[in-house]
Amino acid sequence: MDNPTFIGAKKVAPDTTSFRSFAPIPGLGILPVNAHLIHAKEPVLVDTSWVGVSEPYLKALQDVIDPTDLRWIWISPTDLDHVYNLEAVMKLAPNAKVVIAGLGAAKFGLRGDFDMSRIHVLEAGQRLNVGDRELVSLKPVIYDAPETNGFFDTKTRVLFSADAFGALLDAPHEETVDIPENTLRDGQTAWSSIDSPWLGWADKAKFGHLLGDIERLDPATIISGHLPATSGAMIRKVLGNLLGSMSAGRFPGPDRETIEGLFAQPVVA
Repeated sequence: MDNPTFIGAKKVAPDTTSFRSFAPIPGLGILPVNAHLIHAKEPVLVDTSWVGVSEPYLKALQDVIDPTDLRWIWISPTDLDHVYNLEAVMKLAPNAKVVIAGLGAAKFGLRGDFDMSRIHVLEAGQRLNVGDRELVSLKPVIYDAPETNGFFDTKTRVLFSADAFGALLDAPHEETVDIPENTLRDGQTAWSSIDSPWLGWADKAKFGHLLGDIERLDPATIISGHLPATSGAMIRKVLGNLLGSMSAGRFPGPDRETIEGLFAQPVVA
């Protein structure tokens, strides 16, 4: 895969639609980039996808839901692979508030032209009532931006993990269960080493307890910004892979030549 690819919207769990795309990263592999929609009484859009697939993403969003029905736009981090289309979505969805942690709200405030009246600050541990359920804001086990928050859907038991459990892949796999075991393990190791390079310095026992908390939470499905939806026995597999990533050592990132080649290519197909 040489170009950004949007493969469409798909129901991945009860009341949960994922807008799925893939970003080729020369020399490293293919990164899934997902946004999501929670079909609650007060519908919640989760992140707004990235520059490479703006047009098909926005079309698919309007095919799945009338954006004027959206009440919430949940932003995990303020990184551009999560917020690139935020302003476009806000125009389409004038009734929606943007849910984000306080630090993320402050970052938006630094833009100077962001409509801060649309912000709803929610910190980890707090709950968002969306009519027929609550979304419990949780700090993911790994992240690259400190404002990042995921959530647990109290009705469907879907866990949104933001960047956590992401993986660089060898092909545009649509299901986690279809990814070869070694590819998934190595891809998670590569992604966690790039996204959260501090993981190799963390206390393995304490980090294991954090992953154990997720097991005890017993999510039915994990949806991530950078991995296909994961359910059933595969949840334990991705948890174990992430724990194993701590022993992998520092990931050898791309050299200058690779980076220059990456930026020499058009982002939008």
